[in-house]
Amino acid sequence: MSSTEKIDKRAQILSVAEQLFADQGFDGTSVRDIAQAANVNLAMISYYFGSKEKLLVALIEDRAGYTLGILEELNRDQSLTPWGKIDRLIDFYVDKILNNYRFHCIMTQHNNRTRSQEIKDLIINIKLRNMEQVKKVITDGQRKGLFRKVDIEFTIATIMGTLTQVTSSRPFYCKLFRIDESDEAGFRKKISPRLRAHLKQVMHGHLDIKNEE
Repeated sequence: MSSTEKIDKRAQILSVAEQLFADQGFDGTSVRDIAQAANVNLAMISYYFGSKEKLLVALIEDRAGYTLGILEELNRDQSLTPWGKIDRLIDFYVDKILNNYRFHCIMTQHNNRTRSQEIKDLIINIKLRNMEQVKKVITDGQRKGLFRKVDIEFTIATIMGTLTQVTSSRPFYCKLFRIDESDEAGFRKKISPRLRAHLKQVMHGHLDIKNEE
């Protein structure tokens, strides 16, 4: 097997595991389930990951690494104003979570329910390092006299909490907005612009120095 084929197989296993963990839960998914759905043998999963728990760790690290890179790049971008960065940040998170809601479900489930301290610590550390990048965007706006003093940690929680509520209550919002629950693309198309507009409106009102009391 060539190095390219190995990368493809590994990515295929991660993709299938992501779907099964989100749909059936970590405990409800066996390594055999993953092997059958990915059309690989059990030995291959053992070769790449060693165990189901290590496979989950690899999945989290793989997806989280992409997010950190985007946030770091956003902070390095000198062409955007702090307001532009806030808008770009919201666009990124709306796209990321709506397009990868299965992974978001996994992160939420395992942060609260997993028995593995290693996975809990991994998820917490990922969230902490991402929060530091978002805090840099807000503190930069404060230094430039555009953003008022706010509770930054809970400001971030406002964004993430709204996105988590919408994705974790997807059947409710499908019913509310008359969307076919099986139509994932239709759900994203209808929900995404409303979420973007709402979160930008909330953040602009919340952060604007003109609203300083």
